[in-house]
Amino acid sequence: MTSARPSAPPNPSGAVLAFLCLGQFMVFLDVSIVNLALPSIREALGMSEVSQEYIVTAYATVLGGFLLLAGRLGDTFGRRPLLQAGFVVFALASLAAGLAVDGPMLIAARAVQGLGSALIAPSALALLTSSFPEGPQRNKALGVWGSLAGIASIAGVILGGLLADGPGWEWIFYLNVPLGLGAALAAPRIVPDSRGAERERRRPFDTFGALTLTCGLLLLIFTLGEATRIGWATGRTLGSLAGVAVLLTSFVVIESRAAAPIMPLGFVRRKTIRIANISAVLVFGTFSALFFFASIFMQQVYGYSPLKAGFAYLPLAVAVAAGAAVASALLAKLAARTVLMAGLATTVTGLMLMWRAPAGGAYAADLLAPFVLLGLGCGMVYVTLQIAAFTGLNEAEAGTGAGLINTSQEAGGALGLAIITTVAYSGLSADLAAAGGDPQLVVAAQEAANHDAFLAAAAGGSAALVIAALLMPRDRRTATAAQTATDRSRAGEPVR
Repeated sequence: MTSARPSAPPNPSGAVLAFLCLGQFMVFLDVSIVNLALPSIREALGMSEVSQEYIVTAYATVLGGFLLLAGRLGDTFGRRPLLQAGFVVFALASLAAGLAVDGPMLIAARAVQGLGSALIAPSALALLTSSFPEGPQRNKALGVWGSLAGIASIAGVILGGLLADGPGWEWIFYLNVPLGLGAALAAPRIVPDSRGAERERRRPFDTFGALTLTCGLLLLIFTLGEATRIGWATGRTLGSLAGVAVLLTSFVVIESRAAAPIMPLGFVRRKTIRIANISAVLVFGTFSALFFFASIFMQQVYGYSPLKAGFAYLPLAVAVAAGAAVASALLAKLAARTVLMAGLATTVTGLMLMWRAPAGGAYAADLLAPFVLLGLGCGMVYVTLQIAAFTGLNEAEAGTGAGLINTSQEAGGALGLAIITTVAYSGLSADLAAAGGDPQLVVAAQEAANHDAFLAAAAGGSAALVIAALLMPRDRRTATAAQTATDRSRAGEPVR
């Protein structure tokens, strides 16, 4: 039976790329935009120090937990309708967040925001890959996509500080309402729909697999975030991790028997895709810790205000865009392995320079160079992993591939931050107590903790570099293999 697949336009317009990147920008912006506004929110809603953490983690937990399910839903029922639904959910949840009268209402609204973002992210990425043919056009599109993702995370920090100090923290959320609803209305006029093959739509949906995986990922990401607060050796953490193991093992068993699995196990047998996702777990753990601890480092050790710390990220944002552009150009000439290794080496070098940045140093002398290197590395790595994660996938599988790579990123970010936070803060309480309130000793203790974080992040980046060097394909067959796999899939042949 032939596939009923709508053909993408031969020369996709810039409007399609701009529209899809808007969705990506909104998703990543809201990961970081609340960070500098947390003191204002906590005071306005009477929240505790502990409960304010959930303003951040509720969004990230639901986003990470529902990505694979959302990708599969897009493959089955259509990506554009799911994208529109995501924009509407995101907008309405943002309105509820801005109108929140207490902490629980805001946290619940942030969780629903995460659900909307989970519907947006894999659908937008799958629509992008199906709209742009493999090769230079797609690489350039993913270069723009990658640069905006990195810039959005940094822009969120800056914008959050500006809005919190200006019209008020509520406007962090109110701005999303017209953007989200407008995007939902404009989508049919700009973006062509796409979905899996007709035979895929007629097969039963893998409900039990979807529920098992989503519950497992939600519990995993929540547990990792909580472990840094309540401890890794507590009964609650160990019990939750045991529950995660049971759920994910059950998922593998269900997928091996399902007629229409939510994530075909053949995905993990494709070497480039497998290594890209493993690398994404390590890399985004490194990046998540970098942005978290760099913000703290500038405020605690360098004495920056939140707004000044936000603006200090501007060179890094520019470097992310430059790194993404460089990667998209190099991938037309070099193997993904080579570009990924170059990006990771650049990232590790920047982290090592952050490890050596002294207390009381100067921005131009001690932070500017590592920020530029980190931005270049981030942009190069992000684009390369996105392209590698779609190698060998046909259009019917694009949503699942998008959900998988986005899940690897979110899970990796949560895992990496949890581990690196544990390393950095081990013994910090004792050091602060021993400081006896002496300002110089307090700063020295904070400097040491942040330096440990940068060194641990560099170790994670180095591990990803070793994996890429040893396991990624060594030649330039990525694009050719991807096209061959797509052609074979359309002809009904197995893809290896």
